[in-house]
Amino acid sequence: MQPVEAHLTPTLRHYLPDPFHLKDMDRAAARLSKAIMGAETIAVFGDYDVDGATSAALMKRFIEAAGGRAILYVPDRIDEGYGPNTAALLKLREEGARVVVTVDCGTSAFDPLAAAATAGLDVVVVDHHKAEHHLPQAVAVVNPNRVDETSPHGHLAAVGVAFLVTVATNRALRESGWYLQDRTAPDPMQWLDLVALGTICDMVPLTGVNRAMVTQGLKVMARRGNAGLNALAEVAGMQERPDAWHLGFLLGPRVNAGGRVGQADLGARLLSTHDPEEALTLARLLDGHNHDRQEIEGQVLLAVMEQIEEQAKTPMIFVAGRQWHPGVIGIVAGRLKERYNRPACVFAVDGDVAKGSGRSVPGIDLGAAVLAARAEGLLEAGGGHAMAAGFTVRLENLLAFRDFLVEHLLTTDVSEVTPTLRLEGAMEPAGATLSLVQSLRQLGPFGSGNPEPRFALANVRVVRPEVVGMGHVRCMLVGTTGSRLKAIAFRSADSDLGYALLANNGTLMHVAGTLHHDVWQGRNEVQLFIEDAAYAR
Repeated sequence: MQPVEAHLTPTLRHYLPDPFHLKDMDRAAARLSKAIMGAETIAVFGDYDVDGATSAALMKRFIEAAGGRAILYVPDRIDEGYGPNTAALLKLREEGARVVVTVDCGTSAFDPLAAAATAGLDVVVVDHHKAEHHLPQAVAVVNPNRVDETSPHGHLAAVGVAFLVTVATNRALRESGWYLQDRTAPDPMQWLDLVALGTICDMVPLTGVNRAMVTQGLKVMARRGNAGLNALAEVAGMQERPDAWHLGFLLGPRVNAGGRVGQADLGARLLSTHDPEEALTLARLLDGHNHDRQEIEGQVLLAVMEQIEEQAKTPMIFVAGRQWHPGVIGIVAGRLKERYNRPACVFAVDGDVAKGSGRSVPGIDLGAAVLAARAEGLLEAGGGHAMAAGFTVRLENLLAFRDFLVEHLLTTDVSEVTPTLRLEGAMEPAGATLSLVQSLRQLGPFGSGNPEPRFALANVRVVRPEVVGMGHVRCMLVGTTGSRLKAIAFRSADSDLGYALLANNGTLMHVAGTLHHDVWQGRNEVQLFIEDAAYAR
């Protein structure tokens, strides 16, 4: 397949690797197939984010479709924290589980997995996070980012790894003759909608096999076969054929909301149910939690802004507060990073411990900084990657941690890191046609590694700006020829961009953003999602 053709029409036939190229895949498939054929209860231990929820739902759906028994467990973000814990694993053992599959977690759970082994649990780890040189005690650790792994697919999300595990286990069951006994072998391709959702929301590069899985997954999602996704699309008001934007900005935040401010397992339960009524009930709960999350996030952001004034010239933003909800601090850190173009760390303080989340800018490896601080003994726990990290620190070490980051690890002058907005071209509002949007869509799915084409509209007038929804600014752009284009700047009402749009009195502006198909009350139109604007000079 030629490069252009492979990019525009990526196929799994071309990109999907043999799952058995991953280390321990043979051991994972053998143990899971044995458990399914032996009617052993398999506990799927997930994570509370979208990648974790989709991974858990995918694994549970496969096990049950193959004729096995599966139960679901997702730890509470606040009470239990990330990953397997000993108490939860022993409880699963008491409830009859003989095998535990950890998805999107487990690679660094050394003590809990050792306790599980002692209790007689066989654990299969399915993960994608960076691993240390030694591995936990488990039957298998399937992780393309193991130190000893030679796979070129370290960019897979956890749900992508889980998909490969289902393909491998399905093959093992078929070779064992399991499907010759009046059983129909399930087709894992039917769950690519879950793979697409988790892959997009975990912001892994949409290249190679990821791009192929997401492309096919969007087609599967369009058939509305998953009761949970169908209900979620309904409560989100999603009328159009799904694309990456819908998954990342409409569906994903709602799946995440349960883990952030509600009940941690709601997302995984929604995505794994076959009952439309149960799905609608869960989707409405998650939609409500998402509204709660937005309100809580706004409250924390207001409190944070009171501290920001004192940090106008610091190389990074470092804020902490009591009674800040730990479920939203990562989102708030991301908002601060975007607004100030500096690394941002936000901490929720509880007693003498602060749990924090950080977001960075290109050129500054926050994950490496956190690992270095952990090696210095400043953190109780911590890890991440270049652009995002999480950490737990005792209150007495909080300022020392801040000073360590600023003085020893932020070697790049943040003031010299200039934010850039790449533009593919310029146009008049009249050029933003439905046919153009449809043509651009062929370049998708868009996301990390495949950014959406962005255009500038020069010398346009902003007409009828107004605040709508949760702080969005909606307006009409009028070009020099009088042509018009609907536009919206999401969550911008309290930002410099929003202030400029709302205060505009007809002054000419240059506006940049991405073009989208907008379906509203039966009308098909084009709308610009505004990302930036400047006064024309």
